Amino acid sequence: MAATATRNPRSTLRRGLPDRYLTPEDLTTLLSVPLETVYAWRKKRTGPPGFRVGKHLRYDPAAVHAWISSLSEREAA
Repeated sequence: MAATATRNPRSTLRRGLPDRYLTPEDLTTLLSVPLETVYAWRKKRTGPPGFRVGKHLRYDPAAVHAWISSLSEREAA
């Protein structure tokens, strides 16, 4: 069987995109912070980078992970 026959067509189409982008509410649950804190981070540009899909705010899980890692590295320094 050829390697191309075993590939999932969806994964080829998605080209490494995450299964799901995070919402501000997801961040509040993940980080145990109030929703107002997530919005304050965005306003001050101190939190994880987000983007809009229409009127909806979303976060890439990889970008959130990188942001958390950078905070950890700053704390360790």
